[in-house]
Amino acid sequence: MKYAIVNGTIYTCNKSEEIIEEGTILISEGKIEAILEKDANVPEGYEIVNAEEKHVLPGFIDTHTHQGLFDGSIGWAGLDGNEMTDPNTAYVRAIDAINPEDPGLVEARIGGVTTIQTGPGSGNVIGGTDTIIKTYCESKIIDDLIVKTPSSLKAALGENPKRVYGTEKKLPSTRMGTAAVFRKAFVEAQGYIKKWKEYETKKKLAEAKGEEDKIPSEPDRDLGKEVLVKVLNREIPLNFHCHQNNDIVTSIRLAEEFNLDMMIIHGTEGHKIAEYIAKKGIPVSVGPSLVGFEKVELRNISFKTPNILWKAGVKISIQSDSFTRLRYFQVLPCMAVKEGLPINEALKAVTINAAEMIGVGDRLGSLEKNKEADVVIWSAHPIEDFYAENEMTFINGKIAYKKD
Repeated sequence: MKYAIVNGTIYTCNKSEEIIEEGTILISEGKIEAILEKDANVPEGYEIVNAEEKHVLPGFIDTHTHQGLFDGSIGWAGLDGNEMTDPNTAYVRAIDAINPEDPGLVEARIGGVTTIQTGPGSGNVIGGTDTIIKTYCESKIIDDLIVKTPSSLKAALGENPKRVYGTEKKLPSTRMGTAAVFRKAFVEAQGYIKKWKEYETKKKLAEAKGEEDKIPSEPDRDLGKEVLVKVLNREIPLNFHCHQNNDIVTSIRLAEEFNLDMMIIHGTEGHKIAEYIAKKGIPVSVGPSLVGFEKVELRNISFKTPNILWKAGVKISIQSDSFTRLRYFQVLPCMAVKEGLPINEALKAVTINAAEMIGVGDRLGSLEKNKEADVVIWSAHPIEDFYAENEMTFINGKIAYKKD
């Protein structure tokens, strides 16, 4: 199906942050075919969608959630996000547990959220790999929703790992232990690289000499270390869960020690050390901010954090962590605006910034020719006007939600 969204105010979220009044978006084969100025002629063969007096934006992107892995509507049977049987479970994969019929994905489409990065929780020091998915697909097969997998490796500092294992008198029971578990795992992964390189060298030498009997046995595979090797090679970034400022500093120290590509997840006290984070060039996925003081490390939670980080020069996105129902996702950037973040920066934090921070900015996050057609039509600007309602969501060029 081909669509022409006409007469709307188009917020492209491209590099020039261009806004087109009464513009037209042509959608064909799941992608944006063209963006036209006012009064442009629509070619034949397109179904017209009139967005007069409406606001047309890219679909929102949630950089950190657990949707599809924690379905509380069915109790323990739907809790698949924390494999809390070992502090290092690098080998587990979100893709193996995501339920494409999770009701949270339906709510995401209502809230204008078209893409999410979802993955394991923070019960373990190293929790497993994340996956980026669209929130709609006509099939019931999770593979058809995937944008990128694995998209990152989840790691965690702070209260959660030491609470999970410390109560059982196991390592880690302190922040020292948590950092030690992380460091030990990556040192062992470096040794795994060395072992395989030695094997390949000896194998090639024996083959070159025609000494087949001297070809060594292939080392045993280790699925967890294979994932960590990809992180060491910067093929997969690291998403580091940390709230307190000291944990944020520790995460950066560990990433620098192993030369890892990382993003800070949560960054609740990032406002305390914003200049330091900016100096290090580390992006921060801020949130969840609509929670209380359930943990000590959340005692300084504030919607002022995104603005303070942005002013310092930190690249930010705004995320739900699944604590905010995604049908109300727009509340999060709205609250950041209330606490000082400029509207255009709040919009970028849930569109193009978010896409770039999770490595899909070439496909998503802005309305541009040849990008995937994830487009949402709102009754008003959803961040400028809290009462704006989503009237239609397109995902991959198909209508995924329509009001009423």
